[in-house]
Amino acid sequence: MRATSLGARPSLLFLCHTLPYPPDSGVKIRTYNILRLLAREFAVSVLCFQRGGERRSAASGVQSLQDLLGLARAEAFPIAQEHSWVRLFTDHAQSLARRRAYTIWTYASRQYRSCIDRLLAAGEVDLVHMDSLDLAGYLPMLCGVPVVCTHHNVESQLLRRRAFREDSRWLQMYMRWQAAWVEDLERYWAKRVALNVVVSDADRGELARLAPGANIGVVPNGVDIDNFRPVSGPTEGIVFAGGFDWFPNRDALEYFSSEILPRIRATGNAAPVRWVGRSSDTERRYYGARHGIDLTGYVDDIRPYVTSAACYVVPLRVGGGTRLKILEAWAMGKAVVSTSAGCEGLEAVDGENILVRDDPSAFAQAVCDVLADTELRSRLGRAARVTVERRYSWEVIAAELNRLYRPLVRSSRG
Repeated sequence: MRATSLGARPSLLFLCHTLPYPPDSGVKIRTYNILRLLAREFAVSVLCFQRGGERRSAASGVQSLQDLLGLARAEAFPIAQEHSWVRLFTDHAQSLARRRAYTIWTYASRQYRSCIDRLLAAGEVDLVHMDSLDLAGYLPMLCGVPVVCTHHNVESQLLRRRAFREDSRWLQMYMRWQAAWVEDLERYWAKRVALNVVVSDADRGELARLAPGANIGVVPNGVDIDNFRPVSGPTEGIVFAGGFDWFPNRDALEYFSSEILPRIRATGNAAPVRWVGRSSDTERRYYGARHGIDLTGYVDDIRPYVTSAACYVVPLRVGGGTRLKILEAWAMGKAVVSTSAGCEGLEAVDGENILVRDDPSAFAQAVCDVLADTELRSRLGRAARVTVERRYSWEVIAAELNRLYRPLVRSSRG
């Protein structure tokens, strides 16, 4: 029998592959806000892994989560391979030798497993939220509790798209292998967990194709429409927000700088270009000198940079899920020019709330049109703001979360 009484808030174990605080990148923003909304309805215990860049702030991050969200428990665990070259090599070797997804070994941790065991043995879990199938190695031990598994992307699809863009034949081959092994996990577990949560109808269709009969719900990415809102004032130039430490963003910058920006400059347009997000000193010097692009590096708040820009670009060629960067730009009433991959899964209507162009010449022309036409910018921005208020506010998303999660708790207690 579970320790939780029927009159108390149900208990939820939130398993996460990253420390979602501060919420300063796409996955972290979604994870933090989903956690925030679930903490209203559940007594939440969070067990998360901390990455290399998070180690110094792990303790304060965990404490901040507890203080801000009133969690029942929060702990962060190291990723062993980040502390040992031997473990890193062994993880890759086991993946290749056993023909299973690399992440099974990346997130293998005796401490993490023991903590889950203690919570399960104490009867303190009515429902499990697994924030990524990267943690699939822990699913066999959760067979007695309903599990909701989030898919930020259909990861096998994303890996195949990345393989297509890799220059190295060895990396192409390795990515294709990993894509196939991740797809094996998706096929197997999507039909066995109580609920799969994806971020778009497109991802629901892809996951349903892989795992017919799986229970799949759509909970889109969201945006804080009070924190991100239109601000009047002069605007100039082009902006993109996204860290250089994620392959799709690196590929997008290379594509924009080599294929799109020269076509914009050929028209005589000298609009400044700013790329906001994590980047190294070497990368900032290279793109500044070679292409005249200002890479800001990490910033605490992207809003001033987005506010001052006339056109927000999303030249992504690799991706999945939905782009939080577009939702934030839309919420701020910005005119956005994107590729199809960049706005995939969103309620994006070309010519209404966004301009969608996949050919580099057409993309460049659309950017020039936005920069030159105040009325076009205003019209796209107004429609974009309406779209996020209607569909992508976190408060709208909260109702969908409750609709999907509550029946699972009743089933668990029954």
